[in-house]
Amino acid sequence: MKITVITVCLNNVKTIQETIMSVASQTHSDVEHIIVDGASEDGTLDVINRHRDKFAKVVSELDCGIYDAMNKGVALASGEVVGFLNADDLYADDGVLARVAEHMAKHGLDSVYGDVEFFKSEKPTVTLRRYRSQHFRPDRIAWGWMPAHPTIFVRRNIFERYGAFHADYRIAGDFEFVARVFIRDALKYRYLPEVIVRMRTGGVSTCGWRSTLLLNKEVLRACRENDIATNLLMILSKYPVKLLEFFRK
Repeated sequence: MKITVITVCLNNVKTIQETIMSVASQTHSDVEHIIVDGASEDGTLDVINRHRDKFAKVVSELDCGIYDAMNKGVALASGEVVGFLNADDLYADDGVLARVAEHMAKHGLDSVYGDVEFFKSEKPTVTLRRYRSQHFRPDRIAWGWMPAHPTIFVRRNIFERYGAFHADYRIAGDFEFVARVFIRDALKYRYLPEVIVRMRTGGVSTCGWRSTLLLNKEVLRACRENDIATNLLMILSKYPVKLLEFFRK
């Protein structure tokens, strides 16, 4: 089973090499790594070019945001399964993709997902919190729940059936995609109770109250666009549960 990993980056010179090596070290025998760079100007491309033999395809050009870049990667993908690894994130160990492929093939799954650990760059061995995707079910989309996006793997034909990411979202296009695809309850999927990705804090979805405000406004919009009845209070109600993640590492 061929797995395509798409990494979108923009000026990530400090972290892109770790992400590259995280994918390159996977024991799964059939991995296609695609880099979609937004015309970085900080030396990111120099790092990418030093490891050019580790990629199937590299694109470097201006784009219209992260979801536009992700769509470019999906359009280039040839793997049966597609996943996304951000340019400052890492797989938890070198067997992640092998286990994903095993579960998807053995059980005939359309999608698998798992957990994310968050850490700070200056303290990479210290886990700040663990996002447990076990809380997700399609009937909880109205309450703002989704699996941790960097851990979601889907068959490429899902994009062909339901469409790509909506590029006009700034921060919650992944939530909108999950809402659009999973609410139909037509996918065969499974939660893997393990950490799949280790994620640095400071990304667009974890960098302050303005991002949180925008995120929840777009989550509300995504639900409405997919005819999912909800309101802002329902969406905000997930935060007490999220706070517990800091105490259950």
